[in-house]
Amino acid sequence: MSPFTATRQIRSLLTRTLVCLVLLVLVAMPLAAQPPTQPPTVVFMTDFGIIDDSVALCKGVMYGIEPRLRIVDLTHDVPAFSITVGGLYLFGASPYFPAGTVFVAVVDPGVGSTRKAIVVKTKRGQFFVLPDNGLITMIADRDGVESVREIANPDWMIGAKISSTFHGRDIFSPVGAHLARGDDWAQVGPEMKKLVRLELQPATLDERGLSGEVIALDGPFGNLVTNITDEDFLKLGYHYSDSLKATIGGHEIQMPFVKTFSDVPLRHPLLFIDSRGRTSFALNQGSFAAASKIEPPQKIFIPRKGH
Repeated sequence: MSPFTATRQIRSLLTRTLVCLVLLVLVAMPLAAQPPTQPPTVVFMTDFGIIDDSVALCKGVMYGIEPRLRIVDLTHDVPAFSITVGGLYLFGASPYFPAGTVFVAVVDPGVGSTRKAIVVKTKRGQFFVLPDNGLITMIADRDGVESVREIANPDWMIGAKISSTFHGRDIFSPVGAHLARGDDWAQVGPEMKKLVRLELQPATLDERGLSGEVIALDGPFGNLVTNITDEDFLKLGYHYSDSLKATIGGHEIQMPFVKTFSDVPLRHPLLFIDSRGRTSFALNQGSFAAASKIEPPQKIFIPRKGH
């Protein structure tokens, strides 16, 4: 073989090798550009507490259907049977989760009765698996409802016999896991048109001031959460550091309107706008509810500035 022929063969081999390498890089680039698959998310909320095994049993059911699940515990300390407080927690948390998130919410004083178990898909693209008892009311009003289905498919439930008192384990948890796994949610059951609603009374504003209601307590701190929005409160004319007298449950209490708790001395009352945009009452490093012996629901009146 002449030196010229050998050189040409070597060049040909190098060219073919280079072409192969380029092709491998081009094929691998789209794969490398794809983000890693995120595990499906279920946000879980109940009034079960964490003293017994109820929450763990529900999670076990969900993991058994979809082991890749990421379960976020919203809270399991909703006051027992308090549909309004549960709805408030869902309302406050859901905007911070993306479309496609599945919320499993079990605050169900009517478990085992004729109340329906449902899945609600909102216009934000989130799914809510819960009892049809008004728990979805605030979210439906804010986000809109795309569709509702009654949970009726036994293949999406667990157990040869469904418990009449633990639908959180036997119905809501497995349905939530099926949805998060990506199963066709049309299989869950028939469409519904009408939802049970909470009878939430909006705050009212007149020439005297604002009439509203204490609807919940803010966790362990004892702050009073009301149905008065920041927009409605500011219509009364108050500015930061202004003093006002609020009537709560028939008792008149004087306090300033401030940005945060430390703007007043320890154990002093204050009115502030909470992180959900609602007018709230608190004691700096104390419990307003305990000190005033107030439990929701309670009527509130806040006069206009200067009245």
